[in-house]
Amino acid sequence: MRFDIAFFLCCCRSFLSSRQSEEESFYDLLSVDKHATQDELKRAYKRQSLQMHPDKLAQKGKTVTAEDRDRFTRMRNAYEVLSDPRRRETYDAIGERGMKWMEDPLSIDPQELAHNFATSSILDRSKIFAIFLAIYVAVFLLPILICLMADGTFGGAKWVAVLTPLWIWDVFILFYHTRVIMMGPIKRPEHIPEEEWVDPLPMKKRVSALVRFVFLVLFQVLLALKMDAIIAFPWWAVFIPLYFWEVMALKKKISLAIINIATHVELELAIGKNFAACNTFEREDIHRRFILVPAKSGPVYDAACRIKAEAKMDVVRILARVVFTVLLVLNLDLGKEWSWWIVFIPIFVMVVCIVGSSFQNWVEVQAEAAKRDPSLFDQTADVEQGYAQMDDDAKNDDDQPLTDEEKEELKAKVAQAAYRVLGTCCTQCFFLVLLCVFVGKMQGAGYSWLVIISPFLAAGGLVLCCLACTIFCVSEVDENAGLADFDTRVNEATAAAGYGATYDGGEYTPPTTEQAGKQQQEEQQSVPSSSTDTRAAEAKPISKPPPTATWDPEKGEIWQNTTQDEENEETTNEVISAPKQEKSDLLDNIEDAQPAVVEPQLSEASEDFDLD
Repeated sequence: MRFDIAFFLCCCRSFLSSRQSEEESFYDLLSVDKHATQDELKRAYKRQSLQMHPDKLAQKGKTVTAEDRDRFTRMRNAYEVLSDPRRRETYDAIGERGMKWMEDPLSIDPQELAHNFATSSILDRSKIFAIFLAIYVAVFLLPILICLMADGTFGGAKWVAVLTPLWIWDVFILFYHTRVIMMGPIKRPEHIPEEEWVDPLPMKKRVSALVRFVFLVLFQVLLALKMDAIIAFPWWAVFIPLYFWEVMALKKKISLAIINIATHVELELAIGKNFAACNTFEREDIHRRFILVPAKSGPVYDAACRIKAEAKMDVVRILARVVFTVLLVLNLDLGKEWSWWIVFIPIFVMVVCIVGSSFQNWVEVQAEAAKRDPSLFDQTADVEQGYAQMDDDAKNDDDQPLTDEEKEELKAKVAQAAYRVLGTCCTQCFFLVLLCVFVGKMQGAGYSWLVIISPFLAAGGLVLCCLACTIFCVSEVDENAGLADFDTRVNEATAAAGYGATYDGGEYTPPTTEQAGKQQQEEQQSVPSSSTDTRAAEAKPISKPPPTATWDPEKGEIWQNTTQDEENEETTNEVISAPKQEKSDLLDNIEDAQPAVVEPQLSEASEDFDLD
């Protein structure tokens, strides 16, 4: 079994349905055995085509339906899958649905995945949790071993043995770089013309990444041997591979920090010819010197500016690390016994520069937004004075007023810059606290080295616990849960009310006219005649005047006989509950309270206003 299929089964079996699909398998569609050869598949495909093709069915006098066409299409798809050895192996391992998910991840139905996962077994869920647990151990095992070794927990253990997880990581990364080099140039996609295609991962970049990683591994080996006193090299010699590693990274970041951002028109003016007329080497040189954008505004241009700004900050980080390693080597080789707070000064300066650069970027974005739309912010006198020159420049421009969409984009841009400042400040403050704890331990503090990584261990453990609860506590919710109890309560309520029919949870059927009349007769027979006559005499229908409307030129349409509904209902109740000798007087009051007909008012209003 291929590695990718084994990994997919290990990670995603719980998302695959455990029930067998009701559709025919590809082998049943072709009427072949699972061990059929390619020749047998070809013969079976021809035979099934003669039997299932819509034209052949029409020739036989059979009416071709949509199901017949879909079945023929599925049979043809089955032959295409089984005739490809790689796709056939995938189909045999994970089925039709799993193969479709691997080939087209966008076809995944989230509801189906959730249902399959909720009905999966504990064993399949345990595999997913084991993967997260392995990631947690792989990330935190090496820091824990280093802290325990620094605390003297392992006694006379060697650093070479303690750093075993690091060597394993190095082997995997080295294997990855080797595979990237061996896979050769990336093939051009069919939808990209040959004159526009540029290899995103040229061979020179791959070899450079491998060489840089080799320098890092060499430094790790020399450092471990030096700490075990196996070699007697001075510390400056041990750090030489690290200096080469930093120099290669610095060269790359400097070229990216000074790169030019230009449009296609500006590029053609700079190189003196059309970009499509450049050969492969010229295009690679252009991509090293320029970042091409469609315009000097918009999200693409903003992304290019962010790449350039991040490259500048990477240059600052690299220079800070180089100065720190120089001070560290001088302190170790020359025996200066400087305070570790002095040695780590470049790192503190680096933190300040990162926060200051992020804040400056936010100020620039806010100033640009205020320049394009001064009404975007509530500007005070100080802000107006600060942007006086900017406002003068804006007056010279004949820019059109911004649309609502452009204003929303400006607000979103400023908000993103503010979020980046907030995130940078939080992360750098957290890093600064850990750095102070580390330097304090270097100065001779009495706490354990595990205190430094304890926040990461706690956060990782909390995430792991949440994942465990999510993986093992999810279960399928029965949509019909509680309906049986509800039906029982409905039946009890209907029986207590005296209705003969009870609700059994099925579809409700209204009673027929004969059943309703029969039930009414039974109710009348069960009631005494004297009470029936009394109710019939008391419950006389009282006619209510219909609501009428008038048109007033100042107030508009006015409805009458609507505000007196409650009064009429109360009066009606009084009529029913009052003694018989008072009923006629109350009815007369109701008739006297009715408003007069307002047809003349409508006719008069229609002379001045066209109601239509």
